[in-house]
Amino acid sequence: MEEKIKLGISACLLGERVRYDGGHKLDRFLTETLGRFVEYVPVCPEVECGLPVPRESMRLVGDPRNPRLVTARTNEDFTERMQSWGSGKLAELEAENLSGFIFKSKSPSSGMERIKVYNKKVAPSPRGVGIWARMFMERFPLLPVEEEGRLHDPELRENFIERIFVLKRWREIIRAGKTLGSLVRFHTRHKLLIMSHSVELYRRLGKLVAEGKKYDPEKLFLDYFELLNKALVLKTTVKKNVNVLQHLQGYFKQHLSADEKQELLEVIRAYAAGRLPLIVPVTLINHFVRRYGQSYLREQYYLNPHPLELKLRTHV
Repeated sequence: MEEKIKLGISACLLGERVRYDGGHKLDRFLTETLGRFVEYVPVCPEVECGLPVPRESMRLVGDPRNPRLVTARTNEDFTERMQSWGSGKLAELEAENLSGFIFKSKSPSSGMERIKVYNKKVAPSPRGVGIWARMFMERFPLLPVEEEGRLHDPELRENFIERIFVLKRWREIIRAGKTLGSLVRFHTRHKLLIMSHSVELYRRLGKLVAEGKKYDPEKLFLDYFELLNKALVLKTTVKKNVNVLQHLQGYFKQHLSADEKQELLEVIRAYAAGRLPLIVPVTLINHFVRRYGQSYLREQYYLNPHPLELKLRTHV
């Protein structure tokens, strides 16, 4: 890759000793594997808003929809301090042009979901969002965000990484100029990838591009990107991928021998039955693409959405 993807990240996940107890939460997948393809912008809300290391632990209290950030033992309230720092930090990060953020799970400042919110009258509610994480997601609602804990789930990991690579390519065409031709090329190469998330949104995006001349370029690109995000946040499933694989199979009707057709059919069926990971039929189709010179499919990002070194699409 010529240019790395820039991601915000909770600093402790990079091994920085900024946690309340003076420790860190180094995540080696993020640093050693994904880190080869991204440039991280580390953020520690507690330290950057002026709190020391080590420090008293904190928690969320009150209304889960609008909780306060207070220390666990002395009940000192740091909500306004965190929010004041956060407002300036958001402006700073906007200039960084991030392609996403990886938050620290279970953190009262940085957890993006299921954070306990304490109330003296009832049991803790697991419906809170960290003060800083909420501010970031409200400011950048279309950016991909995840927690390191959720990234241990192979499907969530793949979805997040796929989205940041799509966003990188989207920004490349924006920099080149918002022309209908560039949008057509982008959509053409992402068609099957979008289909693997939502056939309905794939059709809506296709209709939008086909009628692109009717729109002001700014509105066209804005509407397309919003629909694209709606599609990509939807999880792919085995059923959706089988639909795309069968669609791909159709491109080889005039090329494959009887044995090759049978081989591809058996591999797709084995994937559908949960006996093979998605990488197997995709690898076989890529082989046929090269062998039979399928230039259209060679350009499809569905077949190569992210670097092989990330070892995605390998779960059954």
